[in-house]
Amino acid sequence: MSVTDMDITMLKGVGPAKALQLQRELGIFTLGDLLMHFPYRYLDRSHVTKVSELDADSSLVVLRGHISQPQAQIGRTPLLKATFTDPTGSIELVWFKGLRWIQDSIKVGYEYLVMGKPTVFGNQISIAHPDLELLSGTQGTDHTPLPFIPVYNSTEKLKNAGLSSKGMARLMENAFRMLEGHLSEILPASVVAQYQLPSRYEAMRMIHFPRNHQEIAIATQRMKFEELFLLHLDYQYAKYERQRKNNGLVFNTVGEHFNRFYAEKLPFELTGAQKRVVKEIRNDMRSGKQMNRLLQGDVGSGKTLVALLCMLIALDNGCQSCLMAPTEILATQHYNTLCRMTEGLGIRIELLTGSVKAAAKRKIKQRLQEGEVDLLIGTHALIEESVQFHNLGFVVIDEQHRFGVAQRSKLWTKNEIPPHILVMTATPIPRTLAMTLYGDLECSVIDELPPGRKPIRTTHATEAQRLAVYGFLRKQIALGRQVYVVYPLIQESEKMDLVDLMNGYDAMVSYFPLPQYQISIVHGKMPPDVKAYEMERFKKGEANIMVSTTVIEVGVDVPNATVMMVENAERFGLSQLHQLRGRVGRGADQSYCILMTKNNLSTTAKERIQTMVNSNDGFRIAEADLKLRGPGDIQGLQQSGILDLRLADIVDDEPLVRSSRESVQAILDVDPTLSNPEHYSLLLYLRNKRNGINWGKIS
Repeated sequence: MSVTDMDITMLKGVGPAKALQLQRELGIFTLGDLLMHFPYRYLDRSHVTKVSELDADSSLVVLRGHISQPQAQIGRTPLLKATFTDPTGSIELVWFKGLRWIQDSIKVGYEYLVMGKPTVFGNQISIAHPDLELLSGTQGTDHTPLPFIPVYNSTEKLKNAGLSSKGMARLMENAFRMLEGHLSEILPASVVAQYQLPSRYEAMRMIHFPRNHQEIAIATQRMKFEELFLLHLDYQYAKYERQRKNNGLVFNTVGEHFNRFYAEKLPFELTGAQKRVVKEIRNDMRSGKQMNRLLQGDVGSGKTLVALLCMLIALDNGCQSCLMAPTEILATQHYNTLCRMTEGLGIRIELLTGSVKAAAKRKIKQRLQEGEVDLLIGTHALIEESVQFHNLGFVVIDEQHRFGVAQRSKLWTKNEIPPHILVMTATPIPRTLAMTLYGDLECSVIDELPPGRKPIRTTHATEAQRLAVYGFLRKQIALGRQVYVVYPLIQESEKMDLVDLMNGYDAMVSYFPLPQYQISIVHGKMPPDVKAYEMERFKKGEANIMVSTTVIEVGVDVPNATVMMVENAERFGLSQLHQLRGRVGRGADQSYCILMTKNNLSTTAKERIQTMVNSNDGFRIAEADLKLRGPGDIQGLQQSGILDLRLADIVDDEPLVRSSRESVQAILDVDPTLSNPEHYSLLLYLRNKRNGINWGKIS
């Protein structure tokens, strides 16, 4: 067993109580876990702040001076106070815990470094529970510690257990004594040499106990490279493993169903991007290996048409297909669209959702198992145990980020030979993020819209312009157009948001009165049949305005709707705003998106709104979203748990993302099984990480 695998209780200073808090609060179980708990910043002992420079906005500071004898104050909350003085002034130091120890340990007349976060109370600046470091004594014997003080994340419970940042630093010192100058490498020696990286031990030493700024930079770069390398390794290895082990169905035939649809039913000439993507998928399907491909395409780029063409190829090769969507609205939309597009071709399509009656469900499942259904569209209902296919060959998962990995994997196993998998997203993913997050998938991109689509004009309006906005809506309705008005619905405050929606509906009714105007209202709390009725009214043109929550973010296709008005737009992320805007602009008429906000916006909110106004390009918007919010907060990615990066940043460290990926690729190209002795550490890492469950192979 490696030293780093030792239980944290083996470390000096960690008893059962502290070990329990480290496990619960920080997920630290072993010595190796502790070493990976990096400082999030450093205090520079050489950069001393003067008392006269302190104010309410000061962050963590280092002060140098003398401390008076602490005085106890007895009251409802016992506390200890002392005065810290430097040549420019004085402030108060306050302690609420460990009072006896503090009182006994302070040495009056000695010089101290005082470190902490200044706070202002009653127009006076003080520091509560500062870290103190004795610098010199009366005899003038100076102590010269390392110039940088590492600052570690801690929690209230850890601090109560004696594990503040300073306590964590003491544990780290004990850990390095146990290492005795050695730490096993994970990266192959050839990679360390190629990129001139310090050893793992040296990197850890420099990051926890740096002697200068250069050491911090070198160590951080090494550890960023390592975590990106291991991230790529996990998914690239899964891809090689799948290609090596999993034979796929061979679809050699492009037959009657595909050719008839192409000749008789194709709604418009395929764009160059669509043709390229169909060719990529076609090559996968006849390769003899199971396909696992991600299809990215902006809203309205024609992903569904590409998916249908591929499902027709599966049908021409004697296999069934299924398409799983995250909501009943979207599944029904796909069902209606595909039925309309294939009408007269004799293709048997069924819809299976939670609201389908039990008797109808049984019939669909029976016909599916007997091979009398060619294409099954549905929601989570498709992954139920009772849904059995006759010969499933092609699976499409739409808006795939809305499904958990375990859910998606159930479709993956519904055939003896794994079906080909196409996962689609209309949430454009920046290239840097895609090659990291989906390293185990082949990626295809539809990066052009069908001809005839006019760019949507996006404007920003505030409450002061509301009457002018309503006037514009009336003009659009007078031209025979329809309007969406969307309110935010954030899960943590559904009740409040529902009130906002109903108030908004009442306001719209007062400005757009009956019988001249008809208004539909749709939200997620409505019974499915009522929701479907209101949707249908709008689709048929019987309602001029649809007031809704983001339930219409995907799946509603009304070409006659030309205006998307988003209330409280500052409460939406860029990705969601772009999805909502994609509900209009589906016909030949000019379409508009109006982003309504309050007057006073934060800097980030202003940037989001301005990005939407300036661009219709989903990929540019996704890049901006990534920069503003970070990868862990992009819609659907946080739940995956994949981008659990401690140091690296997908945006700022793009060169490292690329070089680490290329390094992994080079290793797997020559040693796909990692059987070379130099690569044993990588194989060991993967085995330990997976614990017997290879989620990486599941799309």
